[in-house]
Amino acid sequence: MKSVADALREEGRAELAGLTPAARVTLALALGRRDLESFRLAQDPPLDPEEAARRLERQRQASRRPSRAIADLIA
Repeated sequence: MKSVADALREEGRAELAGLTPAARVTLALALGRRDLESFRLAQDPPLDPEEAARRLERQRQASRRPSRAIADLIA
C-alpha cells in the first residue's frame, strides 16, 4: 500500500519531469531565494539579505573537509 508521502513524491517527480531545463533552473533559484529569506527572518533580530548569505556561506565552508590539493597549492 502506498503512503500519502509516496504519492506526493511521485506527483512532484512527474511535475519536474515535465519542466524544461530553463524552468528547472528558475525553480531552483526561486527555492534558494525562499530558503535564504526563511533563514534571514528566523534570526533574532532578522538579518539583512547580504549578511544572511554570508553566514550561510561560512557555515557551508566550515563543514567542508580540507582539500589536500588546495593545501599543496597554497603552501
